[in-house]
This record gives sequence, C-alpha cells and structure tokens, in this order.
Amino acid sequence: MRSPLTLLYSDDRILELIRNGNEDGLVKLYQQNRKMVSSYVAKNSGTPDDAEDMLQEALIILWERVRSGRYEQTAKLSTFIYATVKNLWSRKLARTRRESSGEIDGDNYGDGERSLLDRLIDRERVELVKNCMEKLGEQCRKLLLLYYWEELSMEQIASEMGFANADTVKSKKYQCKKQLEKFMKGLGAD
Repeated sequence: MRSPLTLLYSDDRILELIRNGNEDGLVKLYQQNRKMVSSYVAKNSGTPDDAEDMLQEALIILWERVRSGRYEQTAKLSTFIYATVKNLWSRKLARTRRESSGEIDGDNYGDGERSLLDRLIDRERVELVKNCMEKLGEQCRKLLLLYYWEELSMEQIASEMGFANADTVKSKKYQCKKQLEKFMKGLGAD
C-alpha cells in the first residue's frame, strides 16, 4: 500500500497543482528528479551546475506546457523530464561543439575573436533569414522553428501542430523550406 505522502504527490496531483499555479508540484518534481538528472548530465560531460540548469529548464518547459494546455500525459512526469533534459543537454553539447570548432580558422584574431567583417556578414545573414521568415505564413514559420531551432522530431511536430502524421509534416516542411529559399534568393542571398 502506498504511503499518504506518495499519494499526495502522484503525477495527477502534481499536474493539478501546476494547472492551479501552485509551485509545490514543481518543488516535488525537482526533488524527485534531481539525482537522475545529475547522474545523466555528469555521465555526459556536465557539471552539477549544468545539471541544475537543465532540470530547471525542463521544469519550466513542463510548467508552460501544462499551464497553456499543451501538455498531454502519455508517460510518467519523470519520463517527460528525463527526455526533455536529454534533448536540452544534447543541443547544448552540439552548440558548444559548433562554437568551439568554428573558432579555429585563419580569419580569427589571435585572441579567438572573429574579424569585424565576418561578424557583420553573419549579422546580415541572420537579419536576412529573419526577414524572410517573417514573410512566411504563421504555420510555415512555426513548423520550421520547431524543426530547426527546437529540434523536435516530425512526430512531435505533428502532435504539437495538429498534423495527421509525421509524413504530412515532412511534406509541409519541404514546401515551407522551398518557399523560404525562394524568398532568400529574391533578396539576393546565395
């Protein structure tokens, strides 16, 4: 038989607390998942501070999804938190690798800084992509951001955006990407 404390903080109870804006549910989730997240991040080249950051980000994501009504409980909350931390951490590691490998080229100054011209060119490219993204319809913009920025799977995007299945998302992503490329070519980007 479960103890009263366990029943008090079941996943359903925690979700109810979050829906009502009560942070006690997040505190309990933090306590329940701290060790698991610390272990995962440590095994994957992270520090205790990194683990704390990842857990906090995962809890914020859960909080926002539950409060906005976008969270569908298909597994235990600890499974959601673990998967979210794993995704966030792998993105952070990939970003760190890209940044460190991008700084080893001949156009850098001795202190690792990129030249002013390179930074201006990068800034112009970012501005160009941003302007072209704004020309896309809301659905295309959201789909591309979920895929490229948030790195969600086709299945996750289908669920998030209400598409029939992952194949429909793939087809729509292809169309949106082609439309974005057309806009960029029209503005002189190569």
